[in-house]
Amino acid sequence: MAQLWGGRFTKETDQLVYDFNASITFDRRMYEEDIEGSLAHVKMLARQGILTEKEKEEIVAGLNGILEDVKAGRLEISEQYEDIHSFVEATLTDRIGEPGKKLHTGRSRNDQVALDMKLYVRKETKQLDALLKEMLEALLSIMEEHVDTYMPGFTHLQKAQPITLAHHMGAYFEMFRRDHERLGDILKRMNTCPLGSGALAGTTYPLDRQYTAELLGFEGPTLNSMDGVSDRDYLLELLSALSITMMHLSRFSEEVIIWNSNEYQFVEIDDAYSTGSSIMPQKKNPDIAELVRGKTGRVYGALQALLVSMKGIPLAYNKDMQEDKEWAFDAIDTVQHCLALFTGMLKTMRFKKDRMENSAKHGFTNATDAADYLVNHGVAFRDAHGIVGRLVLLCIEKGIALDELPLEEYQKISPAFQEDIYEAISLGTCVNKRVTTGAPGRDAMLKTLELYHKYMEQY
Repeated sequence: MAQLWGGRFTKETDQLVYDFNASITFDRRMYEEDIEGSLAHVKMLARQGILTEKEKEEIVAGLNGILEDVKAGRLEISEQYEDIHSFVEATLTDRIGEPGKKLHTGRSRNDQVALDMKLYVRKETKQLDALLKEMLEALLSIMEEHVDTYMPGFTHLQKAQPITLAHHMGAYFEMFRRDHERLGDILKRMNTCPLGSGALAGTTYPLDRQYTAELLGFEGPTLNSMDGVSDRDYLLELLSALSITMMHLSRFSEEVIIWNSNEYQFVEIDDAYSTGSSIMPQKKNPDIAELVRGKTGRVYGALQALLVSMKGIPLAYNKDMQEDKEWAFDAIDTVQHCLALFTGMLKTMRFKKDRMENSAKHGFTNATDAADYLVNHGVAFRDAHGIVGRLVLLCIEKGIALDELPLEEYQKISPAFQEDIYEAISLGTCVNKRVTTGAPGRDAMLKTLELYHKYMEQY
């Protein structure tokens, strides 16, 4: 078919070249944004006297008709067109005739595609943020329910000190809260309108770029036309932010996988978010968590690919920039699916409180508190450390927890131990005496939960 730019050429583009150059197979998803941008552009052209009111009305009606027909499935976006912009303009001209040919007055595909991508990314970023909100709400609900659910905290994947499930989930609340704030920063920074930049040097038409920007919900126009058509920083920022979100999801997934194992049995994943084995009837696999962990590399790859594509591009627009779309689209889709599925899995997951508490006891997570007990009874910390180490070794030999060791055994190693040692090393005491801001103690956690509720009210 004839191209929008075909006047300069004397023969047809080779089909392989055409297919390689075309973007309709993936940029078709931006049809709403393309039409939205065109509607704003034509309204501005009429306001500036570049088009007549009659021409504006015909074009607006034609564009709205295309939008309605595509949404309703009455009009298929055909791959015979090079890109979504060609499809919209050609379809408009077929439908309304000569006025359709005036739609592209005062703009280039360079600023048009820059606009479409910004509009699309802005919309999808808001959807990503809504999914993050659901994740944060799910975490907050778990935290409220498990303020007194004791479990081991880990360092080096070794049981370290007792915490609560609320405290553990609070760490992920902090991570995903930062993810939300990163998306907010990106939305603010990208909210300038490139339409009117032309191919790279603006246009001689008296465009009102501020008006166009306002119609499209931007704060204002971009202030350099070369940067306007060649800026992909907002995409790199988004892919970076999404990579960090996926890293958080991957860490969380790894813990769910470990907690779901026969050795830990801290959680039971709902059947709706598990699969079985084709050969082993006893298996219940944490496939969603494993897939989320695996897809993290896919999003990392999108960021790396776009960084490499952009690193050697001179000003202004170059065709390399077409590579931004498939990577960005795939990363956005991937993160949206991962957030939705992981949140669903989290909401339906059952936490085995007794198993967690027993793991904390038998993992000697209260050993530090036993040492602190001795320090409070006049024993130097380094000596106390050695004494408790011997106690732990004795308990390992006997196959018991510290709170199951008889008092006479304690006193054989140090006479400083008294009957109150058992209260001092109970998980409730160990956790709840930690009351500094951000600690797992009940009083500290309730204050944190209050702050989190206020944060979500302003989301």
